[in-house]
Amino acid sequence: MSGGMNRHLDVVVMPDGVFRLEWSETADTVSKSTALLQEEVFKRFSSDADSWLLFLGFCDKEVDLSPSLSYWRDFAARFARTLIRTPDLEVLRHRVEISIADDDLISVLSGAPMMTGAEYLGQDVLKQAWMALKRVFSREILAFSGTVLEFINRYSPDVHLVGRIFFHLVENRSGDQPFAFLATYSTGLNKQGQSRHLPLKHALQEYGNDSDKLLELMATVHLAAQRGALLTELIDTGELFHPLAWSAREAFLFLKEIPIYEQSGILCRIPDWWKGNTAGIRLNLSFGETRPSFVGLDAVLSFDAQLLLGDTVISVKEARRLLTESEGLALIKNKWVVVDPEKLEATLEAYERAQVLVDQSGLSIRDALRLELEPDRVLDSQEGEVDVTVTNGAWLESVVERLLDPERNPCVKPGEGFKAHLREYQQKGLNWLYFLHSLRFGACLADDMGLGKTVQVLAFLSAIRSEEFQASLLVIPASLISNWIDEIQRFAPHLRFYVAHPAMQSGKVEPTRKDLDALDLVITTYALVQRYEWLQPYTWNYIILDEAQAIKNPSTKQARAVKKLQAVNRIIMTGTPMENHLGDLWSLFDFLNPGLLGNRTEFSKFAKSLKDNSGGYSRLRRLIMPYILRRLKTDRSVISDLPEKVEMKTYATLTKKQVVLYQNLIEELQWTITQAEGIRRKGIVLASLMKLKQLCNHPDQYLGTGSYEERHSGKFARLRELAETIHEKRESVLVFTQFREITAPLCSYLESIFNRKGLVLHGGVAVGKRKKIIEQFQTEYVPFMILSLKAGGVGLNLTQANHVIHFDRWWNPAVENQATDRAFRIGQKKNVVVHKFITMGTIEEKIDRMLEEKSNLFEDVVTGTGEGWITEMSDDELKNLFSLTLK
Repeated sequence: MSGGMNRHLDVVVMPDGVFRLEWSETADTVSKSTALLQEEVFKRFSSDADSWLLFLGFCDKEVDLSPSLSYWRDFAARFARTLIRTPDLEVLRHRVEISIADDDLISVLSGAPMMTGAEYLGQDVLKQAWMALKRVFSREILAFSGTVLEFINRYSPDVHLVGRIFFHLVENRSGDQPFAFLATYSTGLNKQGQSRHLPLKHALQEYGNDSDKLLELMATVHLAAQRGALLTELIDTGELFHPLAWSAREAFLFLKEIPIYEQSGILCRIPDWWKGNTAGIRLNLSFGETRPSFVGLDAVLSFDAQLLLGDTVISVKEARRLLTESEGLALIKNKWVVVDPEKLEATLEAYERAQVLVDQSGLSIRDALRLELEPDRVLDSQEGEVDVTVTNGAWLESVVERLLDPERNPCVKPGEGFKAHLREYQQKGLNWLYFLHSLRFGACLADDMGLGKTVQVLAFLSAIRSEEFQASLLVIPASLISNWIDEIQRFAPHLRFYVAHPAMQSGKVEPTRKDLDALDLVITTYALVQRYEWLQPYTWNYIILDEAQAIKNPSTKQARAVKKLQAVNRIIMTGTPMENHLGDLWSLFDFLNPGLLGNRTEFSKFAKSLKDNSGGYSRLRRLIMPYILRRLKTDRSVISDLPEKVEMKTYATLTKKQVVLYQNLIEELQWTITQAEGIRRKGIVLASLMKLKQLCNHPDQYLGTGSYEERHSGKFARLRELAETIHEKRESVLVFTQFREITAPLCSYLESIFNRKGLVLHGGVAVGKRKKIIEQFQTEYVPFMILSLKAGGVGLNLTQANHVIHFDRWWNPAVENQATDRAFRIGQKKNVVVHKFITMGTIEEKIDRMLEEKSNLFEDVVTGTGEGWITEMSDDELKNLFSLTLK
């Protein structure tokens, strides 16, 4: 991985909280310094999965990196700063204890950028990373024979460790001068391992005429004095060696120079109110104290503007009094505040502009929420000129709390005719969807694969059925049509639906408005939205997008066509994290809640500003999270309600090429069967069964030729959709097939999706090699393994995988379950999702239905005979079984 000038190095958080570094292509040419730094980081990661992070913490902060790598550089730099500011580090060395407060972890977590695996990022992961940094430092300094400073300077030559000098500034309420200053020095560690301090004047007595030792002690002070005017004056006058009483002006000059002191290795003990730059005046905008007269993003909210000092409201008169202060600090309402005349004047002007908005009866919910993202821009002030915060009033805050916590919403019944039993977390999902429905806000249902997004949406459509008189529109990939039809027929057969797709219609049918009003749901595909003009003029109750990442690129024709559709409200469904790419996120929300993130140009400017303003990620996350319901299979609120193994049927449709070949094959078979008897008939049936299975997999497998192009196989298209979701989450999958000849094409196909090598295990793999393959899958990150059913069905432990795909069916439950149990067995700590592929209208669907309807009858027979029971059918039964049923 070297020599690339158009690649970014990204940090990926894996499902188990472990980090991976991955290269991604970028349209921009990266600078030479960025390329070199990335190469060095990747080299260190490849040789030692822990040391790269420590190196990153000391590297140049001015070098541009990808958002994810920059985030972890800032995190590691926090550790590095804490480390070098630790007193007596040279004495402590590998025994040093470096801690991070829970509040700091929360702050770091809230500022995480959009990156792959962000959903797995939590305080526990950050703590593990912090401990890894401590572990690496302790290990390496223990093996290093030089000083700690020499060790750290190998990473960063300009770093200065904390010396023995400390500066203290405290408030002095009893005297005429409001502040007191004292310089101290450390005299070593006490029995408890803590530094002992004495006033600096004692150093003059301790060292006497030993000027070399005194100069060594004062090294950090003289270094800081080269850049700090106040400190230079304290040294020249000798006042540094005495306790001092200071005015507010002198204290302010000292506080402004603190960064110089700390960079030089002087620790400063200062009042908490200065830390975090919270001492100044800020403008607070509060929206939604009361419920608006109507709901929706266009509803107008009550609005209030306040001047705040910390959490205390101050008047304009009090703020203007501060403008007369010239000391830099002023005491108001018993709190010290920073007086920056220019910034204070700008804040007062912004307050007056905000009051104009108040007088104009407020802002819409859309504009108010956007204000949270970029408050400065909305008030027409320059970024950084005014400290602006946005808070929610009582009503809006209660809404946000209910959106963020589905348990706070009242229980909603799906409606009569709904046949599924909702799990507890699914019921909460329904409640959440209904609450958003009551507010006319768009909803993103982003539950993990296997948690039942479809059944939750069907329950919601059932719940609102009696309220609405318009049809809803469901837009999906063509490969999901069969899945949705099956789910509707199983769980919500009372819903009146129409599939707008040529394969489901005999002749051209264009529903009238009256036809549509009589329906609950119309189902069509992303491609057909562009072709069916009759979809555009109708105002749909809901437009629901499944696999909504199909519109993540706003420039595509299908994205533009979908966004032209009219609806009262909208729902999007996706099983992949939405945090990976900012442009994708904007496009999804541009459909879901238009205008919430501004237009494309405005959001692009905001995205660019994130490079120098990581706090923007936190604001963005706060803005979008109320509209996203994302539950993982590992969530505590879900895992207790979820079976350890979730099995689902995954339907695929035949392509045109598959249909032609299938019809030709069954026509030949129907004639042949009637001409054969006995063993020859059984052989013909089993051979035909095998050919049909191969054809359902891919025409090229049946024909024995070709390059296995995706467009010729419905199963390959469906496999891509599952694999892309698994790849986004960096999970692993086992793909079982009974055909050895298709393992290589499947492997090649999946490698193009995962961008990583996979593994193959079949009967032709040498026994000695199998152990290495299994060990590699269990110990490294290998995204997929292709297994022949017989070779992979017994004796293997492959618990790294939490997805199992049966690409073709054995129609023997015992054999399939045995294969599934390669992943679902002792040692598996994750919930396993099992996908059983079925091609609609073919022998696969018909046999599956027979086994399901007569499972008790067939269980013993099938387990013992495999597919042999099919050969005992009559000619008429076989003709019906082999026939192709196109809907």
